[in-house]
Amino acid sequence: MKVLLVGGGGREHALAWKLVQDDPTLDIIAAPGNPGIAAIGRCVPVSATDIAGLMALAKQERVSFTIVGPEAPLSLGIVDRFREVGMAIFGPTQAAARIETSKRFAKELMLKANVPTASARTFTTISAAKEEVRRLGAPVVVKASGIAAGKGVIVALSIAEADAAIDDMLDAKRFGDAGAEVLVEEFMQGEEISLFALTDGTNVLPMLAAQDHKRIGEGDTGLNTGGMGAYAPVSIATPALLQSVRDRILTPTLAAMRSEGCAFTGLLFAGLMLTEQGPKVVEFNCRFGDPETQAILPLLGSSLLVAMRAIADGGSIRSLDPFFWKKAASVTTVVAAEGYPGSVQGGEVITLPDAPSGVTIFHAGTARNAEGALVTAGGRVLTVTAVAESFAAAQAASRATAAAVQFRGRQLRRDIGWRELQRLG
Repeated sequence: MKVLLVGGGGREHALAWKLVQDDPTLDIIAAPGNPGIAAIGRCVPVSATDIAGLMALAKQERVSFTIVGPEAPLSLGIVDRFREVGMAIFGPTQAAARIETSKRFAKELMLKANVPTASARTFTTISAAKEEVRRLGAPVVVKASGIAAGKGVIVALSIAEADAAIDDMLDAKRFGDAGAEVLVEEFMQGEEISLFALTDGTNVLPMLAAQDHKRIGEGDTGLNTGGMGAYAPVSIATPALLQSVRDRILTPTLAAMRSEGCAFTGLLFAGLMLTEQGPKVVEFNCRFGDPETQAILPLLGSSLLVAMRAIADGGSIRSLDPFFWKKAASVTTVVAAEGYPGSVQGGEVITLPDAPSGVTIFHAGTARNAEGALVTAGGRVLTVTAVAESFAAAQAASRATAAAVQFRGRQLRRDIGWRELQRLG
């Protein structure tokens, strides 16, 4: 079987790694891919947002189906274009992808379907947004409505901080068109988890819950990032809680999407806040998360390929067995470039350590220079995932291997999973 994998980050490397484990004979073509994927597949220099180029590549290679990793090509309608010519593809349509690409659409959908979430209002003018901030009081959340690479959410602890975020988005245009519309949302108190579910539009195959670490600094301090690390499973995500999420959030959301005429197929990512009133949706994403994917997939003992192929072909997953998970813990530590989450400069030569047993180094922002050396080529450079029988052992192995990665300006958090460690004693 031949599969086209769209994207070139850590998420895509983890997907390729898992799919090859599911079927060692699988022929993976990645566009554009990265040096890590190149070790297990073939990389072709076609941009993830070059829809015409990706269609031509899929036709030329006669792939069995295509998997879309990042949100940008989904927002551009890659699934619609492929389906129009009868090519199988895993992911939601452009209209369905609005559950991530338009926070306004997602919020209105949830409120209409009685899916538990924070109340919010949408604004395009600075004065009206600031007036709403004063009505709600601090802390308060300010969100760019569109895609902002995981950085468009500001949890403002003061009115002044909220005002600055609004100015940053609507006046300074920090996030471009993504921040031309902002949501001012009530602050939810609790602990966040991420839950992935594969879906054919009606039926769901939930995955393990994970917890991401968004802040750049240890102890969850500093600026928001796309994610500095993650771990799975999460002990507070009990079977009863996950069943509640399925019944009260996933199932009604998918039903609402069908009612809107844009059934969601692919991977639905629910970012959840565990409040005193129960789980509430912080946000939905329309694709696998990063770095949660790197933490979750090494624990998956059953085939991901079978379910993805069925969904890509337009079939049902109703008859598939629930996913089987290894009885182990997984911790992923992100190794980022100097300056991240702000602007970064690439080209720093990377020295990789030998990964011990149970540890996998996934490439994210890496490339080869003219001399063939591995170099930095993005904000988040590598993700180091360790799987072990105990959480403490997985955390220690991930931290130690990540710390052994060498390049100038390297930064990482050494406390991934600190809440879980406290819970487990």
